Amino acid sequence: MTTPLLSVSHLSKSFPTSRGIVQAVDDVSFSIAAGEAFGLVGESGSGKSTIGRLALGLITPTAGDIRFSGQSINGLSERALKPFRRQAQMVFQDPYSSLNPRLRVRDIIGEALDTHALAQDRRDARIAELLDMVGLNASHASRYPHEFSGGQRQRIGIARALAVEPRLLIADEPVSALDVSVQAQIITLLQDLRRHLGLALLFISHDLDIVELLCERVAVLYLGRIMETGPTDQVMKTPRHPYSRALLAAVPKADPDAPRMKRLVSGDIPSPLNPPSGCVFRTRCFYAEGPCATDRPVLAPAEAGWQCACLRDPLPEHE
Repeated sequence: MTTPLLSVSHLSKSFPTSRGIVQAVDDVSFSIAAGEAFGLVGESGSGKSTIGRLALGLITPTAGDIRFSGQSINGLSERALKPFRRQAQMVFQDPYSSLNPRLRVRDIIGEALDTHALAQDRRDARIAELLDMVGLNASHASRYPHEFSGGQRQRIGIARALAVEPRLLIADEPVSALDVSVQAQIITLLQDLRRHLGLALLFISHDLDIVELLCERVAVLYLGRIMETGPTDQVMKTPRHPYSRALLAAVPKADPDAPRMKRLVSGDIPSPLNPPSGCVFRTRCFYAEGPCATDRPVLAPAEAGWQCACLRDPLPEHE
């Protein structure tokens, strides 16, 4: 059996606050193979970005294990994490705040090369190659971030991430701050880079349409727990969990006459300081029954490679 590139097992993360403990991630497990694109989807506050930071070793898990190519990164010192961080890089959500405004582009990208002592004898040539790889040109190296549009800044951020030749790219809502037309360009760029470089991708988003374009598999998160996970095309076409159905029902349709799923959700997301007992989704679920308030559903196999955490699985046929 091939060892996954990234493996997350029973991962949990809690944060103490003045009002109590926030359980941001709660017993999450998934794996990503080399060259595979895996999507994490959910509303704001579902724990997606926390998982991304945990996977990169930027914060320490409360419980669980994170392995890269079979080696655990839990508890490693900053020095011991350095070789891992060359293989796993992040593209951040906000292209306006993720680039140092005081540095020229050549220095923003060059920082990564210098940190890992790469291409020192051909630094400028390597920076030019990276800029070309993301659709910019060598003359942009002498400019500052404020001279670029949002989409161009995100391209610079991607070039910086690629500078160290990673095997895994963690993209945390990388297009949510961009106009729709620019979003499409960045998504196309990520698709091209994956094919060209053989990158694995952990793509974090609230947008199911984008995840469907990019990812082979997806996990749907709610209040830090995985509600459903499986092949993206299956989850998108025939979702088994009511929360997955609710997310899909909320996606705007270009064709007003196209069939739509019934929106099986109501109310607001509960506070993570006081999550519901049993199934955390039950307070907004159209199908919730008595046992949902007391029994915590576990991810159970629905079909090959497909799991759902719902006491009512299978649900009635959706509209």
